[in-house]
Amino acid sequence: MSNFERVFLNDCLFRVQSWVRRRLPQPCVLCGARSLGSALCPGCRSDLPLLPSPRCPLCARPTPAGEVCGACLKRPPAFDRCQAALVYAPPADALIRRLKYEGDLTLAGLLAELLLDALTRTDLPAAIVPMPLHPQRLKARGFNQAVEIGRRLARRLGLPLLVDACHRVRDTPAQVGLDVQARRRNLRGAFACDEGLRGLRVALLDDVMTSGASLNELARAARRAGAAHIEAWACARTLVR
Repeated sequence: MSNFERVFLNDCLFRVQSWVRRRLPQPCVLCGARSLGSALCPGCRSDLPLLPSPRCPLCARPTPAGEVCGACLKRPPAFDRCQAALVYAPPADALIRRLKYEGDLTLAGLLAELLLDALTRTDLPAAIVPMPLHPQRLKARGFNQAVEIGRRLARRLGLPLLVDACHRVRDTPAQVGLDVQARRRNLRGAFACDEGLRGLRVALLDDVMTSGASLNELARAARRAGAAHIEAWACARTLVR
């Protein structure tokens, strides 16, 4: 099956599941209670760990008055602003793992909705660029979770989703267990972006932002390709370095 066919089938499946959820009671994906019109029951939705405010505008970590944090003053990221919706902690982490590793594509819509609620709608970028997967990783998983979230988000915002604008040119080892410096070394030169980004304001989208190394390296590649303004968007953000 080609990537195009896989994406088309995934999108059809999402539309069917969404139609069913809107019309018939479904079990909450976290606790199993009856839920109508959402993947989450009201109780589990209220338990989601929303990212606290105010935050550093560059990395989205909480700061006392919304000022730039010390870490970003010392080492500014390659992107101009960061926005995120949730803290990567229970039960939000379970939603993302279920999407990523169990292929529950209905959660792409839920995560897009949560991120949409958290975004500052003024001065939106011109396009969304999802975090790319290496072709080998995409073949093994069958889909790119950032692309699936991005499709729903782009549709709601009326923005183009530039799926092919950036590519992962190195199949890097998993970042889990690596410290910040090792993560940066691991991702150095991992991405390449199209010259079609020249002069554009773009948002780079990922499901989880941990150290920020992946989004930062992708932003470097987008900057080399001529992007004029770069935002980092993540559904969830870790708060422990």
